[in-house]
Order: sequence, then structure tokens, then C-alpha cells
Amino acid sequence: MRRWWRDLTDLVLPTECGGCGRPRTVLCPRCRAALDRAAPGRVRPDPAPRGLPPVHAAAPYADEVRAALLAHKERGALSLAGPLGAALAGAVRSGLRAAGSRDPVRGGIRPVLLVPVPSARGAVRARGHDPVRRIALAAAGELRRSGLPARTLTVLRQRRAVADQSALGSRQRQANLAGALRTVPGGGPLLLEGPVVLVDDLMTTGASLTEAARAVRSAVYTARVREGMEERKPVTRRKEGNPLYGTSELADAGGSGDVICAAVVAAPPDSFEIDGTDSGDASLQVMTGSIHLDGGTPR
Repeated sequence: MRRWWRDLTDLVLPTECGGCGRPRTVLCPRCRAALDRAAPGRVRPDPAPRGLPPVHAAAPYADEVRAALLAHKERGALSLAGPLGAALAGAVRSGLRAAGSRDPVRGGIRPVLLVPVPSARGAVRARGHDPVRRIALAAAGELRRSGLPARTLTVLRQRRAVADQSALGSRQRQANLAGALRTVPGGGPLLLEGPVVLVDDLMTTGASLTEAARAVRSAVYTARVREGMEERKPVTRRKEGNPLYGTSELADAGGSGDVICAAVVAAPPDSFEIDGTDSGDASLQVMTGSIHLDGGTPR
């Protein structure tokens, strides 16, 4: 009841701008401009954890953007999910453009699968909502409205408690999160339905996204092994430890179930790379098939 009432009052009666505190607006024009960068970019922490997929961010984590993310996450400003989700959708498009079109569609259009990095259950209970999931749902809706099939898969869960990371360095965060995530039962086959984009609200050291990528790849690998075993019946079944897919084959697949990239709303300003990967034609076709990222219709 409390969560429902807070959702309603936050949507109908916004009290102040989530970025600067200006009254009677969800996000003022200046703060929205800071969030809606013209060109989301590739970001990379230093040092970058081994196994971290390419990460794209919508905006630097500073000033109004930082304030808006904290207002949504910690103060329950739920009406900010819309603009934050739109920014995340831009980072997803940026990542897909950079990935290119290595794997043409076979037999139809596959949706982009947005997989949120999960928060600890205690944090979700304390906040009264799951901020990353909420932003991911808004981003998926924004992508669909622009003509890009997308859906949110909340298949990751924490399998054990982890320490508070606020005071931990890069290597300490990696050790803290190693093996901490798993997919829900039946999550592996769901991940085979399209290319995977990991999503989060913020990237700092990249440890959370690296662990999420490991958990997804492990679940997809197991699902593919089982799928291959079913196809080979009644041939003698192989143990899952004896893979049907080689490491290089999995790495080069670039299709359904593969972690194509990660996308976040914000990242530290010094993590943005300067390159030309996002300056090309916005209608570049991606792994999902003949779909234009500029809002054109599927072919």
C-alpha cells in the first residue's frame, strides 16, 4: 500500500527537480540537457576487470546527473525513471551501433534483452523499489517506441551476501562480487531469445557488470549444452563438463544469448573514451536484424 501511494503521489505531484531542486518539476530543462547528451560514449574503468564487456554510458556521473540518480535511487523520486530510462536507451543504442551487425537474423526479428544488474534484497526492501529494474523497464519501452524490439529480463539474483562496496577499491570489489550472482531457474533458455545487453544505473570500477556478464555467460553456456544434448538424443549423453561448444565458438557467436555490451546511465567523467565509434550513421543495422536505430520500421 505504501509503495502504491508513493508511486501515485510522485507521478501526480512532483515536488522538485531531481537534479537541482527547482520546485514543481520532475527534471528542469537544464538538468534534462545534462542527462540527454547528444552522443552517449564508450566508457572504460582503469584498471578494467578481466571479462568486462564493452560499456556505454549516457552521461558523466557529476552534478545534476549524479543528483538525479541519487534522488531516484535513495529518495524514491520514481517519476525520474522516465528520463533516466530514456538516457539508458540512448546508451543501449550506442552500444549496439558500436557492436555492428556480425550476426544476421535467421527466421525473424529477435528482441534486445536488457538484463538489469540486481540490487541486494535488503537494499530493495529498504528503498521500497528496485531502481535499476525500474529504469530498465523504462528504457525497454523507449526502445520499442523507436522501433527497436526490446524486453527486460530480470533473471539475475544474488546467491550470497556481499559487503558494502562504498569503501572498497577496484580489486576489492572484484573479490567481493566474484561468484555472487546467478540466474533464476529457467533463466538460461530465456537468455537465448536475443542478444543480451547488461544494464545498470552507474558504473564505477566495472566489478558489478563483470560479475553479471560471468553469470549470464555461464547460464547461456549451460543452456546451449543442454540444448545440444537434447538434439543429439538418443546418442549417448555427454556430461556438462565436456562441452559441446568450444570456447572460441562461444566467443565468436555474436548472436542470441551473447553478452553484446553493457549500458549505464552514468559513469565517472574520466572513464569516457575518445573515439569515433559513435559518430557513424545512426541507422546502422545491429544483431537484431534489419532494424533502424533512428526509429525506422523493421524490414
